[in-house]
Amino acid sequence: MTAHQPVRAGILITAWHSLPQALRKLDPRAQVRSPVMFVVWVGSALCTVLAVAHPTVFAWGVTAWLWATIVFANLAEAIAEGRGKAQADTLRRAKRDTLARRLTDEGEETVPAASLAVGDRVVVEAGQVIPGDGDVIEGIASVDESAITGESAPVIRESGGDRCAVTGGTTVLSDRIVVRITTKPGETFIDRMIALVEGAARQKTPNEIALSILLTVLTIIFLLAVATLQPLAAYSGRAQSLIVLTALLVCLIPTTISALLSAIGIAGMDRLVQRNVLAMSGRAVEAAGDVSTLLLDKTGTITLGNRRATDFFPTEGVARADLVAAAYHASLADETPEGRSIVELAGTVLGDPLTRSAALGDVTSSGAEVIAFSAQTRMSGIDLPDGTQIRKGAGGAVASWVRDWGGITSPQAQALADGVAGEGGTPLSVAIRRPGEAPRELGVVQLKDVVKPGMRTRFDELRRMGIRTVMITGDNPLTARSIADEAGVDDFLAEATPEDKLALIRREQAGGRLVAMTGDGTNDAPALAQADVGVAMNTGTSAAKEAGNMVDLDSDPTKLIDIVAIGKQLLITRGALTTFSIANDVAKYFAIIPAMFAGIFPGLDRLNIMRLHSPQSAMLSAVIFNALIIVTLIPLALRGVRYRPMNASSMLSRNLLVYGLGGLVAPFIGIKLIDLAVALIPGLVS
Repeated sequence: MTAHQPVRAGILITAWHSLPQALRKLDPRAQVRSPVMFVVWVGSALCTVLAVAHPTVFAWGVTAWLWATIVFANLAEAIAEGRGKAQADTLRRAKRDTLARRLTDEGEETVPAASLAVGDRVVVEAGQVIPGDGDVIEGIASVDESAITGESAPVIRESGGDRCAVTGGTTVLSDRIVVRITTKPGETFIDRMIALVEGAARQKTPNEIALSILLTVLTIIFLLAVATLQPLAAYSGRAQSLIVLTALLVCLIPTTISALLSAIGIAGMDRLVQRNVLAMSGRAVEAAGDVSTLLLDKTGTITLGNRRATDFFPTEGVARADLVAAAYHASLADETPEGRSIVELAGTVLGDPLTRSAALGDVTSSGAEVIAFSAQTRMSGIDLPDGTQIRKGAGGAVASWVRDWGGITSPQAQALADGVAGEGGTPLSVAIRRPGEAPRELGVVQLKDVVKPGMRTRFDELRRMGIRTVMITGDNPLTARSIADEAGVDDFLAEATPEDKLALIRREQAGGRLVAMTGDGTNDAPALAQADVGVAMNTGTSAAKEAGNMVDLDSDPTKLIDIVAIGKQLLITRGALTTFSIANDVAKYFAIIPAMFAGIFPGLDRLNIMRLHSPQSAMLSAVIFNALIIVTLIPLALRGVRYRPMNASSMLSRNLLVYGLGGLVAPFIGIKLIDLAVALIPGLVS
């Protein structure tokens, strides 16, 4: 059995189950959404009336295959929609009626989850189902999100960080949390997922609308062309029947791409869903395919993300123990992985930093005030009761703090930082200010991270696609350049703040480029909203998920590269099948017309290179081919044209060669073979 046989078998099974839905779509109110297919529907209805009035085997044969054309078109869309029903059913099972323990001024009350309003606070304990989407505002707990992500391993949700968002329908496994509801009933994340994976909430994208207009214009042109044939035939005394003219029109208009257009869009979104990425609209998937600038966080995306403290480098005249102790105490309020690694390394170096910090003053007093790390200040620290202040953070931020207090930055500290950065590490400066003294830098803490294997190859592929990659990092420019060179990105933004990210996106867009980025925190929300493709991490805050137009349920930032590839594949598939369809229609015109009118205009017989059996067999064969080609292309529309990283000109040349030439040749071969079979049926054609 070949690799494609199980896929084809799965499509056949899905097609059988989707057939009732395809038949229900014969409703003209459903067909009118596609002008081209609505013309086919009107033509089929007209041929049905004519076949009843003047029944012949030919008339009924044409009528049956015209209706089959519409059913096959509906089947393509129904199959695409049906592929999401299994996941939607799983989500519906997760979306169950639950009771919520809502907090009030008087205490706690039990209410149905459906009655919760935005802003309500609810208590959820171990074993209970979270009643609605929200943010954890108190406590920490492990949560089972397998109903959403398919991953059985529990995740940690906690208040006050970028892992505070919880989804209604997931289950708390341990501890107790208080959740603030952020969405209305019926508008939860699961509700939106169900609608999107089934295709019910999918709207036509601007590109689809533009293509539909083009196909409608082509249909009008062919309608006028067919209409002009009748006066010519009548002038010769051999007017054509309405059934023949209707069948000819259906064969010449772009039915193939019109039949598959919706299925291509739904299948593109489905490919994202299969990778646990939820696109909030088809437009987001298309935008991913047109992206020309990719913003990627360094930590966790380009590097392994486990940047840790590895060494301490004191300046001249500073004892290493004093630098280590100062870094330890300045990191107590730093909850980032880097800050915790400094605390851990300092404890390993000194044993117990609390007992080795006599030079720093009384750090055990309850009067000491810790300064938490923030993305804005890029520093953390501690203020001791005797007035001593210690700060640890990015070199530029600490240097500014030193200057603000009247100190002078140390050239030796800068040289140490440059040395660490030059080796691909990240330097963090440590400074101290004692009462009555100017602040001074004690030295540098070295952080090290590792570029993920294979990243340079992936960036080379993106470059061949014409996509510019920009690494975003909070590191200083020297460290950022070292990592950027090692990874192979095109550019970098160092010491980046949320405002810097937003400004960069706007600059790129002002140059006519489409931008994609990922984020998980509330401070990423403005940039996610501004980006053309904003991928929010499911572990992030509700603000980030609301701002983005995609949500990665696995919270894997590297998936942004795969999202771009899926978007490219969708656009390539649509372009390839559009090329095939139009070339197909042109070929059918030159294949059918000479056979149909050779008896009326003998000169056309020279163009009848296919030597079809008769005008009737030519027409019926073309109608049958027109219907069967849709069925043949359904697997390709759902699977997508194979994606290969290449530039736009190479891709265009390949599509024209494969699908343009294929569209020209296929009708001549297909119609001829069908004509040979039709001619063998007694009484079917005259």
